[in-house]
Amino acid sequence: MSIEAHLETLEEKHGQLDEKLRSELSSPSAADTTIVALKRDKLRIKDEIVRLKSGTTQH
Repeated sequence: MSIEAHLETLEEKHGQLDEKLRSELSSPSAADTTIVALKRDKLRIKDEIVRLKSGTTQH
């Protein structure tokens, strides 16, 4: 898988997590642990996207 394809996949997953997070936050019965896990996963993916993008621009 090329870096560009991997970035696309990560950005898609990041968007999906964002949608899930917004859905959870709008739910009155949202579990704090679920929200924290979604935020952590979203941040992890965002960090990887930034790392990969900075690696591709250094060449």
